[in-house]
Amino acid sequence: MKKFNSYLFATVLTLFATVAFAQSTLTGKVIDGEMNAPLPGANVIVNGTSNGATTDFEGNFTITAQSGSGEIVISYVGFESKTLPFNGDTDFGSIVLNLDNTLDEVVVVGTGIIDLAEGRKTPVAVSTITGRDIQLKASGNVEFGESMKNTPSVYVSNQAGGFGDSQIFLRGFDQTNTAYLLNGQPINGMEDGNMYWSNWSGMSDVANAVQVQRGLGSSKLAISSVGGTVNIVSKTTDKRKGGFVRFLTGNDSYMKGTINYNSGINDKGWAFSVLVDHWQAHRKYSIGTAGQGQNYMISVGYKPNENNTFNFLLTGAPQWHDQNFSEDLEFYEAYGEKANDNSGFYEGERFTERRNFYHKPVANLNWDWKIKEGLDLSTVLYASWGRGGGTGNLGRGRIRNQDVGIFGLNEREINFDAIEDNNIATADANGNGNFGDSYLRRASMNNHNWYGLLSNLNIETSENWSFNVGFDGRTYNGIHFRQLVDKFGLNGYVDNFRIPERPDDYVISETFEANPWTTLFDFADDDQRYDRNYEEVINYLGAFGQAEYSKDDFSVFVQAALSTQSYQREGFFGGVGDGLGKSEKLSKTGYQVKGGASYNIDSNHSVFANAGTFSRQPYLDNVFANIRYSNALVDPEIDNEEILGLEAGYRFKNDVLRINVDAYRTEWGNRFVSVGTNLPMDEFGIYRFTDVTQIHQGVEFDFEYRPVAAGWSLRGYGSLGNWKYEGDTPYTLQNDDTGDFLVTDGNLELTDVKIGNAPQTSFGVGFRADVCEGLSVDMDYNIFTDLYEFIDVEDVVDAALAGNKYEAVRLPAYTLADAGLTYRFSLGDNPMVFRANVYNLFNTAYINQRNAFGYYLGIGRTFNASIRYNF
Repeated sequence: MKKFNSYLFATVLTLFATVAFAQSTLTGKVIDGEMNAPLPGANVIVNGTSNGATTDFEGNFTITAQSGSGEIVISYVGFESKTLPFNGDTDFGSIVLNLDNTLDEVVVVGTGIIDLAEGRKTPVAVSTITGRDIQLKASGNVEFGESMKNTPSVYVSNQAGGFGDSQIFLRGFDQTNTAYLLNGQPINGMEDGNMYWSNWSGMSDVANAVQVQRGLGSSKLAISSVGGTVNIVSKTTDKRKGGFVRFLTGNDSYMKGTINYNSGINDKGWAFSVLVDHWQAHRKYSIGTAGQGQNYMISVGYKPNENNTFNFLLTGAPQWHDQNFSEDLEFYEAYGEKANDNSGFYEGERFTERRNFYHKPVANLNWDWKIKEGLDLSTVLYASWGRGGGTGNLGRGRIRNQDVGIFGLNEREINFDAIEDNNIATADANGNGNFGDSYLRRASMNNHNWYGLLSNLNIETSENWSFNVGFDGRTYNGIHFRQLVDKFGLNGYVDNFRIPERPDDYVISETFEANPWTTLFDFADDDQRYDRNYEEVINYLGAFGQAEYSKDDFSVFVQAALSTQSYQREGFFGGVGDGLGKSEKLSKTGYQVKGGASYNIDSNHSVFANAGTFSRQPYLDNVFANIRYSNALVDPEIDNEEILGLEAGYRFKNDVLRINVDAYRTEWGNRFVSVGTNLPMDEFGIYRFTDVTQIHQGVEFDFEYRPVAAGWSLRGYGSLGNWKYEGDTPYTLQNDDTGDFLVTDGNLELTDVKIGNAPQTSFGVGFRADVCEGLSVDMDYNIFTDLYEFIDVEDVVDAALAGNKYEAVRLPAYTLADAGLTYRFSLGDNPMVFRANVYNLFNTAYINQRNAFGYYLGIGRTFNASIRYNF
């Protein structure tokens, strides 16, 4: 017995010794990769066990693992989880968590309104860009759209124009046919669908994330777009107290300063956030493209109880920027890639004929109401008030240096001093000018008021079923007129060119600044407007419904929407056509039906397919025969555009690798297209095409590889498209300056003609690597090919008359590389971030677009650097 007890004691002692020996002490510090600050409250757990801890206020943790080796998992809401191996006692040092690639935790309010792909279990073709990447790579002297350029089937035409003049194409469709939303609020122009990125230059600092939904998407709007939906999710009221100060500088004297402060939530549920900045530069890249602007955001949040959340947001980005337009290649060869014939000198200072200036404050009030378990209502009431326009020439008295005997590299620039001398010499006895002899600078104004309400009810009836029903209402009125900006020595301008019956004493004499702040309240009254003065009113009502069923590894959804849109024009000038008074009110009904299904093959693999058909109302500018000067509707009446979309996809995801593959086909029929063209005598014409059909089809993929604890990651994408026109297209040609129709019954054969303006094939790859603690580098490399010119109508007509078939001209392929460096360190107890970017690293010369008037060259090598102090 004693011998047995001895053996038992020895065995127990050995077991205890083994367990004690196998224990491991694990320590580390979790860091917020965005703020380079400690992350308190992060969860740290030994993988496969319930043994864990949370980080303290300084981000530190200590765990005693009951094994000699294994893994720990570090997680925090809104950040990507990290899995790290250990073998014995381990000090992990600083563990950096990066923001999550999904948007589930980014949105504080409005989750029922903001159309996130994560809100539906059936997948769509989607890519997400986080706020961190936007602020590091696309802030400052970089277009906001650049944040999306490493996304499949997205092309950002960042031509060497002015600040904010870029365009974005999605699967070959331009931005008038892609829906852009800010927190669920539509922001495309209601008249023509255009996006003016200069109005949204502050988004790089305000955006929490951008989600690009290609094709059918998961939009909850009553009518979806053709190319896809881009959801810009802005910052709302930050829950954490603190803020940051940042200073950024770049090429061509670019400077920008930003300050942000968040109060944090008090014990009564209130919080606020404020962001303001200022930027300026003497040019973007080309000569005569100076710019200046501000950005502001005020957000107030209130959470009175667990079931209700309110957030009010006011943001705006007032700006002005001088512009450069497209030119013939011979122009660039003669005068250099940075030449700009809109520009010159006036009284010894650089002066540019063309300036865009605009201020568009946007306000929205979000309310999220959890009515009961499984029943949630999200509502947003929004408004925007746009004021501003673009300057240009008035009269035929423009004088260039070559006209007064000045030759050389600047011979095509405008000589504003000579213009002033000529104005004075040719003025009438009262010092007034006229259209034939004089030159003045005018502004084409677009003042609008836009109000809307979006509401969505989410119903979870069971574990498997979910339903959404929603309402979308908008009202818009836009007022368009012209006013004087600069008179160049004249006392006034006799306005009898457009409306000859006006008396010769009808003189416009007041001038107004091309300034985004003053134009909010200071613009011409009716008696100081000239050439055009009319108002457009658009009212839109839509209803939306969706049902989704999911069980185990299968899900299916169906979605339908119905909308009505009315158009009316009122003219305040008579004398040209029937442009005086109110037009007939025209109403159009549209609809959409789409559905899809997905199947999870296993935990890593899944497939899906979606299909949809849309009937989309035409834009207001397309339903009137001459929107600027006439109340007459197009005859025959413009019908709805018809769109059929098909897509299928494959998804793979494990702990380190994510792969997405999508195939699509979109048929866009009965569409209306208008194209500007130059006419003799410095006049402007518009081609209008009806019953245009386009076929867009292709395959796209993207991947991301993030090895565990490797300190580096790799990602890439590819897009292979085949986009072309199909069938015959009737057209007309109208002189936009006189209103006369030059062609009324033209017809073009466009079958198999390639669609231009965006590359049909593109590839990209990017990497990020940690060099040492706090220091990382990254680089993106893009290839663009199968890029075709915009179709020049005259070339198509000439080919048809000669009995030939027009072939679209293919532009040269090109590649671009961007590089960046980030260094995170501390100043006292507060983190700082230094960031440097070089765009077009190898200074590649390329053409990135050709429109009806000429070519846009790409931007050469540019750079910026910033320092950010978080507190």
